[in-house]
Amino acid sequence: MSAEEKAEATILHVDMDAFFASVAERDDPALRGKALVVGAGARGVVLSANYEARKFGIRAAMPVGRAQRLAPHAIFVPPNHVRYGEVSDAIMEIFSDFTPLVEPLSVDEAFLDVTGAKKLLGSGREIAQAIRARVEEQEGITCSVGIAPSKFIAKLASGHCKPNGMLEIASNRILTFLHPLPITALWGVGPKTAELLEKLGLRTVEDVALLPRSTLIRALGDASGAALHELAWGRDYRDVTPGEVDKSISAAETFPHDLDSPEEILQEFLRLTQRATARLRDRGLFAKTISIKVRFADFTTINRSRTLSLATDSAHETYDVVKDLYYALRIDRARLRLVGVSLEGLVDGAPQQLELGAREHGWREAERAIDQARARFGGKSVQPGRLIETKDGEFDEKSASQ
Repeated sequence: MSAEEKAEATILHVDMDAFFASVAERDDPALRGKALVVGAGARGVVLSANYEARKFGIRAAMPVGRAQRLAPHAIFVPPNHVRYGEVSDAIMEIFSDFTPLVEPLSVDEAFLDVTGAKKLLGSGREIAQAIRARVEEQEGITCSVGIAPSKFIAKLASGHCKPNGMLEIASNRILTFLHPLPITALWGVGPKTAELLEKLGLRTVEDVALLPRSTLIRALGDASGAALHELAWGRDYRDVTPGEVDKSISAAETFPHDLDSPEEILQEFLRLTQRATARLRDRGLFAKTISIKVRFADFTTINRSRTLSLATDSAHETYDVVKDLYYALRIDRARLRLVGVSLEGLVDGAPQQLELGAREHGWREAERAIDQARARFGGKSVQPGRLIETKDGEFDEKSASQ
């Protein structure tokens, strides 16, 4: 390895292959080799589909009902976000064994700066191969890795070698790789920006690169135009920033049929609150801002939020806020097709309140004990009274009122 190669930054973008579906297959080997879709309920959306299911045109964010029509024989399973969090944590631990410079982007992908590790662990390709082997051996799932001098090119490379692949783009190959790609390959180019660029006659990244920078700025504005010009020439100077955590944790539910009963809607809000705060506690995080989302039958969507003076990880406290936000909407008997809960402003470490009126700790400790019981005996082993069903499938009104 030359001195120049040693000095050049080596960034990996590691992306799990069909992560949610892969975790389901790993936990239930009988699912392997079959078309598998993570997503349930005819009005829900597809969160993940394995590559067998993708052969039938099934993609993430597609309505489950449409996916079922495309592949009636496919197996549809509900998501298990707690399980995904556990596997994600184990994978991030593997990454940290190779370099301290790990920047998670989501539960199933991260940037790694392995520049400083090359002296001990070998080339970027050798490190990438070692990571892929370790993830598969330890966690039973595969990943794809892009290797490049920058984050932008590394992420593009990983997308071009899926599934279970590895692609390295050296600095002298960046433009050869980048310029033939469509304009949508550039970060920040969504449908609206793509439409603007296409009106200028731009179809490929090379077209954008060859357009005068001043013209691009006039069309898109100073910040966007300048950033796009740099990316079109493969220039991305951002560092890998380690230790970044999720900006939010959320849970949402699309109902099988529209709901207009406040009692039923609050039951769903409670269920979602329980799910989101369990993930929060599992990651050792606390939320300062609590948001709710409601989507009406006509697809109109409203979001409301409240920021607390003291961050929380308690389902009890969070649900009190969620309930207040819902009541404040004053939409009694409105037909809803979806509700959601989002926990934002996430911080590490337990909040401290030293002034008069400090928060009591009983609920937090009780909920941690409940987490342990659920981990041992199953997710429904301990539930709030509002979520307990009777033998005929109805909810226990007496428990719900308590």
